[in-house]
Amino acid sequence: MAELKPTKVVTDKVRLSYVHLFTPYAHQQGQEPKYSCTVLVPKTDTVTKAKIDAAIEAAKQEGLTKTWNGAAPPNLPIPVYDGDGTRPNGEPFGPECKGHWVFTAGSKQPPQVVDAGVNPILDQSEIYSGIYGRVSVNFFPYFAAGRKGIGCGLNNVQKLADGEPLGGRTTAADDFGAPQQVMAPQAPAYGAAQQAMQPAAPAYQPQPVQQPAYQPQAPAFDPITGMPLTPGV
Repeated sequence: MAELKPTKVVTDKVRLSYVHLFTPYAHQQGQEPKYSCTVLVPKTDTVTKAKIDAAIEAAKQEGLTKTWNGAAPPNLPIPVYDGDGTRPNGEPFGPECKGHWVFTAGSKQPPQVVDAGVNPILDQSEIYSGIYGRVSVNFFPYFAAGRKGIGCGLNNVQKLADGEPLGGRTTAADDFGAPQQVMAPQAPAYGAAQQAMQPAAPAYQPQPVQQPAYQPQAPAFDPITGMPLTPGV
């Protein structure tokens, strides 16, 4: 296994929300579209949380030496939030975030998305908000538009299991009911159809014309003398 950089973290089993892994998405107007997902780390997973804390601390030290000219703000913004608290805008997190640490990872480049066997997932319908998986992320220092902080980059995603869809997504079974057996159409009774198509026999049957019996005629000449015969002679 390749050695992980100090700022890189591969999580244990987490839940994914706000998933945009195949098409870049801008969360706010004017933002650059990125591939991204929100990661929900159970608070019971202390091992993953410890790796995240260590990676953030390493990113701070990198910022001091390479990005912030040796000076970090007193309240350095970090991208990991308490799902039992509130968002940066003061609004509460959704119910799916309760009992989790929450952060969003993004990238300009499309991440590799694989299944439990590390095979590429080509069917995009298999990836949705609510699935369970593992993610590879890295934490980094930034200094942009006069603001300093720690960001989170998205590397790759592994789906481990399906979960209850988030955000109102439903399945076809939810919408239309359980699968039902489709009755095969019955073959038409061609014999009966052909009989029905034959025209009925006409009620009038023409009778054959009888020819009169042949009546031999007496010869008009005497067969001996060859003289014409005179009737009555």
